[in-house]
Amino acid sequence: MIKRVPISALKVGMYITDLNNDWIPHNTQRKRGVIKKEETIEKIRRMGVEFVYIDASKGLDSQDSETAADVDRRNESALQKAGELTPGLRPHVPLAEEIVIAQQIHSQAQGLVGEFMNHAKVGSAIDVAPIHQLADELQHSVLRNANALSCLGRIREKDNYLLEHSVNLSVLMSLFGNHRGLSSDVLHQTIVGALLHDLGKILTPDEILHKPGRLTPEEFEVMKLHARHSRDILATTEGIGELTVITAAQHHERLDGTGYPEGLKGDEISEYGRMVAISDVYDAITADRVYHKGMTPTQGLKKLLEWSGTHLDPSLVKQFIRCLGLYPVGSLVLLESGRLGVVVEANESDQRLPTVRVMYHTKFRMPITVDTLDLAKPGTQDRILRAVDPETYKIDVRKFLA
Repeated sequence: MIKRVPISALKVGMYITDLNNDWIPHNTQRKRGVIKKEETIEKIRRMGVEFVYIDASKGLDSQDSETAADVDRRNESALQKAGELTPGLRPHVPLAEEIVIAQQIHSQAQGLVGEFMNHAKVGSAIDVAPIHQLADELQHSVLRNANALSCLGRIREKDNYLLEHSVNLSVLMSLFGNHRGLSSDVLHQTIVGALLHDLGKILTPDEILHKPGRLTPEEFEVMKLHARHSRDILATTEGIGELTVITAAQHHERLDGTGYPEGLKGDEISEYGRMVAISDVYDAITADRVYHKGMTPTQGLKKLLEWSGTHLDPSLVKQFIRCLGLYPVGSLVLLESGRLGVVVEANESDQRLPTVRVMYHTKFRMPITVDTLDLAKPGTQDRILRAVDPETYKIDVRKFLA
């Protein structure tokens, strides 16, 4: 039986199945195995981990700890409650129309961020005007139909993570900032900060930055410097605003002080630093990496809830969930009928009942005629059971979004 155990109850002889620390990028610890010495527990504690998951059938039990199933049920309930309110932006143009423009912006953004990083790396003069123009275009696309750029964030290439992550983070910050009613200037600066938040990685040695396996503790300390490097580079770049610098500098800070580079706590972290931390963690844990299988959007949102209050701002986490919706556009969901569908439009009245495009039947294990199904329409019998991983069924969600 899998159980969630607080660090205070962790003992030598317990078998860890999950350190529950995916919010820490570039994990340095092995995630599975029997605890053989107290020093291991102390190392985990110093990482800022509050709970771990153990397998009671492979080691010592923790009688008073709740099961993983209980935790999931509680998080599911909290997720449904957090998503009860109306989601954010009403689309002004059809998804099929905006996604063509969004694809161009997404591709252009990756190229521009890469070019910006290359110029910074060799110390040549940096023209920030194209970045500001890109941030405006990105924001305009989100206002026309937020689902277009948002669903493109679900389509990734493992070998291009750094640039894709920067663009995806800027989209999430645009969605989040609009949802929270940030002024246009503040929103613009935070979008630019998200686009350039990892700029400091140009100073991280390639053998560390691109290492396929776990980093050593020493390598991780070097990796952590990138947030400070981003701050320093942006602070001395003409045409970059203060909030852009703050957004980039604080994306790895955590509410309980276990983040970096400054170890800020609570209100020491700006509102925008807390927002970008949530967005950064969500995009990271839902992405496939060489060393990490990405979670589904729904699993990612549950993890944010689990880590809120300690590492992440709980109020902002709930707002983030309301912003994205229970089933973000581009999610693959399993219906009660056994059919699979891609979420193509959110429901402003009830996030549990989006519009989906069905194309596969799991009971018969075969494709079916593609059909668009509005789950909120009177007389519709089907309901969503859960989100699923498209790779499980070898489904390319891109084919069903337009």
